[in-house]
Parts: sequence; C-alpha cells; structure tokens
Amino acid sequence: MFINNLDPIAITIFNIDIRWYSLAYIFGLILAIQFGKFLIKKNNFFNFSSNILDEYLPFAIIGIILGGRLGYILFYDLNFFLQNPINIFFIWEGGMSFHGGMLGVIVSVILYAQRHKVSLLSLGDAIAIAAPIGLFFGRLANFINGELWGRVSDVPWAIVFPQVELYARAYPELAATLGQGRHPSQLYEAALEGLVLFLVLAHLAWRTDALKRPGTLIGTFLVGYGLARAFCEFFRMPDVGIGFDLAFGSFGISRGQLLCLPMIIAGLLFLKYAQGAQSTQQTT
Repeated sequence: MFINNLDPIAITIFNIDIRWYSLAYIFGLILAIQFGKFLIKKNNFFNFSSNILDEYLPFAIIGIILGGRLGYILFYDLNFFLQNPINIFFIWEGGMSFHGGMLGVIVSVILYAQRHKVSLLSLGDAIAIAAPIGLFFGRLANFINGELWGRVSDVPWAIVFPQVELYARAYPELAATLGQGRHPSQLYEAALEGLVLFLVLAHLAWRTDALKRPGTLIGTFLVGYGLARAFCEFFRMPDVGIGFDLAFGSFGISRGQLLCLPMIIAGLLFLKYAQGAQSTQQTT
C-alpha cells in the first residue's frame, strides 16, 4: 500500500506558490492547442487555418474557468455559495466542474465560430480530439493534490490519501476510513478519459473518414468521455457531503454519473447527424 505524500506546490517564486494544478491547466491547454494546429495542417478537411486555434485560446480559457466554476457551484455546492457568495471568487481553493467547463467551452466555440464565420462542427472536431490531452494532465494534477480520491479498497495498488483527514473534520462519516487504502481513481480517469479517449479519436481522424463527416469527433468525444467517466465513478468516492443521488441498497448512482447521461445522449445525436449528413451528400 502506498501513501500519497506528493507536494501540490510545484515551485515557489518570490514567496508565490505555483501549484501543479495550475501548471496542468496551462500545459494541458497549450499542448491541446498545438496538437489541434498540427491536425489542421495535416488534413485538408478544415475550412480554416491552424492560426485560428491560437486566436481561440483566450475564449477557451474564459469558457473553462467560468463554466467550470459555475458548474461546480450549481451542480455540487449551491447552498454553501449562496451563504458565502464571496467564496465564488476563491478559485485557488478548488471547486471546478468538468461538465460545467465543457458547457463553457461549447458556448465559447459557438460564439467564436459565429464571429469568425468558420464551420462550427469542424472547429468542434478539432477541439474534441485535443481535449483529452488537457483532461489527462488535469487528472494527474487531481492525483498530486490528493483530491477526488477513490473508494476504500484492498487492491494491491491501493493508496492512502492523507488529505481525507482534512475532510473528516467537517464530515465525521469519513473518520472510520482514515488511513485506509483507496482506489487511485484519478489515475483511472487519466488513463480512460485522457489516454484511451485520445487514441480512439486519433485513430478515427487518421485511419477513417471521420473528418469528412463533421461532428463525428464531437459525438465520439461526448460518448467516450461520458462512458469513461461513468465507469470510473464506480471506483471514485462520491462527492463528500452529497453522496449518491440514487441509492439502491449498497449500489448507488453518483452526481457525476447522472451528469454524464445527457453527454452520452448528445454525443449519439451528433453521431447520427454526422452520418445522416454524409448519406445526404452521397445521394445528391
């Protein structure tokens, strides 16, 4: 059994702590944008230049931060923030929602595509294939921070997260699990939501005609992430203070799994639309 004693602070410069979480966001976004540019340059199916992604980057950052924060507030801890509205701005204390961040990115893509007169679906495809890169680094940062830990387990690779003790002070029900090993669910998510999903999307982009059917990569990303996240939630501790939204004896459905359901449905609709659009083009 291992103990997660990793320092969440990467480096301190002039008494300013720079955390791994911040670096993960920065490098994840930069690498994702660079890969998207590479994809655009190597394919002739996009009706815009690779420089557009550089121009889109500020929109993405705003969408991720605002969407992620608002999503966390609305989906996970609305009562707390209604009572402590000033804490809405304390982003450095944590509290970001992927589903909210994704909605923020969707809004930013729509606004950017309309403003610059580019294909919404093609731009979305380029961003979808790059997104798992950022997710991979983000989940690694979650692991380093010792947050979003997994459920208690005796698997050989179980990890003790000392950070649980901090939460146990506010949530006594965690006291009985102090010092126990848990699934490193952050690493499971990094592997499935990041690495595996990226390989699937890359295969579709390079080995199939997916790019000829705009919207295919968007749909695949939404379905793939939704399934991967829902699966990993079976190993991840339900959000402290929320627990299971639906409980059936010892089995439960978490908030994260419920939020994945509309993602999967939306992804299937994108895939159906992309396939239908191709069929229409072939018969006209």
